[in-house]
Amino acid sequence: MNKILLHPAAKPLLFLLCLAPFAWLLYAAFTDRLGANPPEALVRGTGDWALRFICIVLAVTPLRVISGWNALARYRRMTGLYVYFYVVLHLLCYGWFDMGFDFGEILADIAKRPFILVGFSAFVLLTPLAATSFNRAIKALGAKRWQALHRLVYLIAGLGLLHFFWMRAGKNNFNEVFVYAGIIALLLLWRLWYRFIGKKNKKGGQVRAAAQAPSR
Repeated sequence: MNKILLHPAAKPLLFLLCLAPFAWLLYAAFTDRLGANPPEALVRGTGDWALRFICIVLAVTPLRVISGWNALARYRRMTGLYVYFYVVLHLLCYGWFDMGFDFGEILADIAKRPFILVGFSAFVLLTPLAATSFNRAIKALGAKRWQALHRLVYLIAGLGLLHFFWMRAGKNNFNEVFVYAGIIALLLLWRLWYRFIGKKNKKGGQVRAAAQAPSR
């Protein structure tokens, strides 16, 4: 699997796969396949894909550690940028279809409605992560500060989930919210377990294996 993930064609293929939801929404919009309320379908569709890509980004490290497919690490940056891409599309669709790009009304709406404020806060926090997702930024910030900054993704995931929860609360429809909440909670709990228990067990196993290895 690592050989497949390291193949030169793998990254371009993943790029196209990540772009496919946008292509479908665009196609559906031009062919009148978005249902009775196309603007709402675009706003919600882009928001749904932003949340899905957050789950994908959070899943990269657990999957890499559990499977041993270390080459997965090279795809984390691309999937992270696609989170930002779909969040920006979500914000643009809201600003265009719901508010007509009236920035005064948009600011008033952000201040008035908590779920809009939470969603916009997630966008603001995500922006520096997208802006520093290249090698020069890592060198400029230093690895430790860069890692500390990019841990904001956990807070962003929580804000995105809260935004989705409040949006669905109006219609008392929480089925999808519980699915995303379960996935994100599981991925974050795994990280806590791995940081405080899993890493130590892994290092201990490596030390024991080295001690038991026959000397040459």
